[in-house]
Amino acid sequence: MSATRDSRDRFRNLPMFADCSDAELAEIDRLADEVQVGSGRMIMRQGDLGQEFAVIISGTVDVVRDEVTVATLGPGDYFGELALLEAIPRTASVVAATDVVLEVIDRRGFNTLLDDLPSLSRSMLKGMAHRLVELEQTCRDLRDRLPASD
Repeated sequence: MSATRDSRDRFRNLPMFADCSDAELAEIDRLADEVQVGSGRMIMRQGDLGQEFAVIISGTVDVVRDEVTVATLGPGDYFGELALLEAIPRTASVVAATDVVLEVIDRRGFNTLLDDLPSLSRSMLKGMAHRLVELEQTCRDLRDRLPASD
């Protein structure tokens, strides 16, 4: 199997790219750079301006907000999209919990993908909706732990 085919299959196995055609996968592959990060390394820092979006190919990362780990992400998960969708500082840091392989796409490539691949935009919207539901549940859980006020 060719390296190009291997790369396309790797993307196709990720939920957000599962519905993409071979031509779309080739475009994603063209725009993405594989990056390997060692365990314990900071990948993105809370407060920095976002310049890239990353999809986890292998390994796990911790999402850390205000020095508290709020999530652990693994293969098929992605991060960094919020700071690219809107010019805002990163809302959390991301630290490699294990050795990690990422496919990284910069701001220009990310916008090209969103413009050219409607199915990718829908997939990312679903992912963000899922994250919002999880965040709401976390907020409810935290409120339930607070002592009752008189």
